[in-house]
Amino acid sequence: MAKTNPYLFVYGTLLNKQNEFGAYLNAMCCFYADGKFKGLLYDIGEYPGAISDAINYVYGKILVVNNPDEVLERLDDYEGFGPDQQQPNLFTRKLITAETDKEPVECWVYLYNLPIDGLRLIKSGKYLS
Repeated sequence: MAKTNPYLFVYGTLLNKQNEFGAYLNAMCCFYADGKFKGLLYDIGEYPGAISDAINYVYGKILVVNNPDEVLERLDDYEGFGPDQQQPNLFTRKLITAETDKEPVECWVYLYNLPIDGLRLIKSGKYLS
């Protein structure tokens, strides 16, 4: 069986260590690099949602997950992703290639999976700024 990719790209509430799941990630992961991927970032209210885009960028951090199968299973629940979640899923988990100052990194990211009509675009691509 193939080992689960250990890299995770985070761009929203998971960056906040005061958030329960942000604190969990802080304990279960280590920082790899700042990064960006081709996408658009939207303000959904209490959290952001990113979608793929060919021109713009979403900025965040790449983490190395110590136990990716366990951690991703918990994050899937948090992000509303999976067959046991409300359909269609709020987010999907996809492998993307993120750009860093070092090298491109293939990593997991949660992408928004519902319509974006009426949502405010975060033009900077940075949630915490």
